[in-house]
Amino acid sequence: MNLHATYVHLRDDRSGATLELTPTFWQELTSDQRPELDPGRLVMVFSFTEDWPTWERHPAGDEVVVLLAGEATLILEAERGEQPHHLGRPGDFVLVPQGAWHTARITRPCTLLFITPGEGTENRPIA
Repeated sequence: MNLHATYVHLRDDRSGATLELTPTFWQELTSDQRPELDPGRLVMVFSFTEDWPTWERHPAGDEVVVLLAGEATLILEAERGEQPHHLGRPGDFVLVPQGAWHTARITRPCTLLFITPGEGTENRPIA
């Protein structure tokens, strides 16, 4: 298995399950069609060559974003303005607080590992 195509759902009861990535997975998740995934965390990997086209946030809990390869800057929106967090070496990570809007600017093509609460994930366009 590979985290690019199969996610892991870490349930609150300390068990885990694999989830095949389908073309409708994220649409189903963000429209509350996958309530069985609400408790716990999703573990997944994405590769990026361009900046994210949207902001996102996770009202149900904190998210961990770990750099596996490449280079990126994760931007968190805060009351004081945007807070950049540079991820330059494999293993660098950001703990994104619950409900914080965030996006990424890609410096070099990169691969990021996400440990995230899927419930209630929201997106909005970059202005």
